[in-house]
Amino acid sequence: MCAFFSFKKKMPNIVESPPPPVVGQGAGMRFPEYKSKPYFIVASVEMGNTTTKCILTGTNLETGRTYIINKTVMMSRDVRPPKPGESVFGETLVGTAITRESVTELVRDTLIKCHKDVDLSIKDDLDFVVRSTGVVAAMDSPDQVGDFVIALANGCLEAGVPPKKMTPPMGIDNLSKKLREYSFADKLTFCGTVAGVSPPIGSSGVEMVANEMEGELAMAGIKEGAKWTNVDFRNPCLSIDFGTTLDGRITSDVSPDDEWPFAKTIGNFCGLAGAIPDALVRGTGKVRDNTGTALDLFGDKSLRSNLSKKKTKIVKEYEDQIHDLIDIRIVPPERDRFGRVPVFADIAKKSGIAMIGCDAGVNFDASDDLKAIGSKIYTEHGVSVLNDVIDHVCSGIALRLVDVAAEQKLVPPNSSIGFTGRAAISGRKPDYIMEGIEERGFYDKPYEHVLFVDDGLARGAALMGRCMCSLGKPKEPIGGVRGGPCIMSRRIKIGK
Repeated sequence: MCAFFSFKKKMPNIVESPPPPVVGQGAGMRFPEYKSKPYFIVASVEMGNTTTKCILTGTNLETGRTYIINKTVMMSRDVRPPKPGESVFGETLVGTAITRESVTELVRDTLIKCHKDVDLSIKDDLDFVVRSTGVVAAMDSPDQVGDFVIALANGCLEAGVPPKKMTPPMGIDNLSKKLREYSFADKLTFCGTVAGVSPPIGSSGVEMVANEMEGELAMAGIKEGAKWTNVDFRNPCLSIDFGTTLDGRITSDVSPDDEWPFAKTIGNFCGLAGAIPDALVRGTGKVRDNTGTALDLFGDKSLRSNLSKKKTKIVKEYEDQIHDLIDIRIVPPERDRFGRVPVFADIAKKSGIAMIGCDAGVNFDASDDLKAIGSKIYTEHGVSVLNDVIDHVCSGIALRLVDVAAEQKLVPPNSSIGFTGRAAISGRKPDYIMEGIEERGFYDKPYEHVLFVDDGLARGAALMGRCMCSLGKPKEPIGGVRGGPCIMSRRIKIGK
């Protein structure tokens, strides 16, 4: 038995959302901890290409731990169709038309239901709302995201969210009484950095990729999720979000004694992620022909096992065919879209920021080829082989993205890598990704540098709200560098 355990395979660091603790004794006397202890409750409202979510997170201000209170998920394809007189201002990756009014209604209903299901009041219990969108494929340029965020804001307002709960407070006196004891807002000011990272603004003063905010939230969410593991996920780090579309960031190293303690964003990820397995699954006939997803067929849970499933010859052959269609590289400066996501690649190059993109063909024009391959796999070999092909393909995409970053000298030995999103953390993908990371030899102890986090955007929203309200935990720092001290004192010094 000792020999067996000595060869036991290490398990990837997978962080799944824990429910909040309950307190009290006896039947009918137990209730959630957030009902009695000081909690910072944040709603993450996100409309993506596949799902529209409202996820309520609660951060225990005494411990700094964040829990998922409730999650309401709608399929974005089910948004109501445009009504006469409404102006269509965008569409999802699969072509579902959306108007400002339809987005507003979907967000309103999702937000109200999420609170109602756990008996919380939007007016009295909710502390902050963060809005984001991954629906960027039909936009002409990154700056058009602002129009979409306004529609999200209107939905929040119609649900009864006070405007002050969507913007940073002007000072500690503008915070509710329960938060003031835990806030440092009287000692420092929010300067736009989230989790110790300055946002990437190009030489023209505009964001360089349309889903920049999602990348920021994913990075912050992985940093929060790391607090549940032994991974010190602080700068420098790579955060990669594998939703339907791809987003994420690469942050710089910072000297522990630097007067300016914030890391810079030195890389961005953009393009396609879950859209690739979605195209494969549509070839099965088991999901909707145009809007079906891998989520419909396989779900979003990871499979944990001490025994890694070996890749068969058949799986390898199909994997190679699919990867021949997938284009992963630094986005050329002449491209204004990559994987259908609007970008300012020329500005990124001038600004010295590595924009790493993933596409299938050119702006997803290989989607029909992927669908045909998926059909062949399912018809000749069945759903289990298709599932394994998808897990290996998505893992390969993740590793190819990291390889490009490494070629750009952006994966130093003191860095960490974090993944979130269904196309990276479901199935056996974490196992396969960890095997690839180990083979590449980036780290002496890779399991202390790599993690997988669910609900990254919601966790990031909770952390963004905390940053805006200066609700830090100096003994459990999230900002700063790996192995370094809390940066609170330097932030206070800068404020003065």
